[in-house]
Amino acid sequence: MNKNLYLKGKQARHLRGLGHHLSPLVMIGKDGVTDNLTAALEAVLSAHELVKVKIQEGCPSDREEVAELLAKTSKSKIAQIIGKTFLLFRENKDLKEDKKIKLPAAK
Repeated sequence: MNKNLYLKGKQARHLRGLGHHLSPLVMIGKDGVTDNLTAALEAVLSAHELVKVKIQEGCPSDREEVAELLAKTSKSKIAQIIGKTFLLFRENKDLKEDKKIKLPAAK
C-alpha cells in the first residue's frame, strides 16, 4: 500500500462528503485497467476533479491494486475505498473558480 496516494484527515473527509451523492462515471469490468479506461478517467478527472470509480463483477484485479494503479497513472489521490467503489481526486487549475473543489488545509 502506497501511503502517498491517499488523502488523509480533513481533506479526505471533505471529499467523501462531496462524493457521497456522485454516481460512478468510470466502470472497471472484466478487462481490468485498459488504455481506453485510463483515457476516459483522464477526461472525467479534467472535467470534474472528483470521480467515483466502480469495480464490476469479473474484474481480475484487487480493488486497492486498481485504485493505486489508476491514482498513479492519472496523478490523482485516493480519497476513499469502500466496497467495490473508490473516489479519486485531482485538482484542475484550468477550471473556473466556481467549478473548482476547495480543499481544507492539510495538517
